[in-house]
Amino acid sequence: GRRDVVIPAFLLRDVTEHLGHFTAAGPGALVFTGPKGAQLRRSNFSRPWSKTVTAAGLSGFHFHDLRHTGNTLTAEAGANLRELMERMGHSSTKAALVYLHSTSERQRTLADAVGRLARAELRKAKKADGDAKASGTNVARRRESAS
Repeated sequence: GRRDVVIPAFLLRDVTEHLGHFTAAGPGALVFTGPKGAQLRRSNFSRPWSKTVTAAGLSGFHFHDLRHTGNTLTAEAGANLRELMERMGHSSTKAALVYLHSTSERQRTLADAVGRLARAELRKAKKADGDAKASGTNVARRRESAS
């Protein structure tokens, strides 16, 4: 498909170099092509990809792993589902969710953020009530009864 995808600034030099060496001129040019300049297909891509992966010392690494990694990093950077769908060119949430994965680092970041919010709420409750023993349960009950 065709879409604009904004890339990190640090990649611009490499992408510009790639476009200058491997891409035909004009707005309709393909960014990636097979060995003879044709659109990539499984038949003209598998062998060069395998050679590249082997040369890089990787094993069991598939081309689509790049898509999974890129979208997981984009989600970790804070993208919402709609933004991810647009970047991937998906119209359904089901298709987009296939490419989202949780990491232990992200789980730690989320747990730390929840911890900061909980501590802040407890501090507010203690200050408001003058109660040095305010608990998360009591804070939640007060919030529930206030709504």
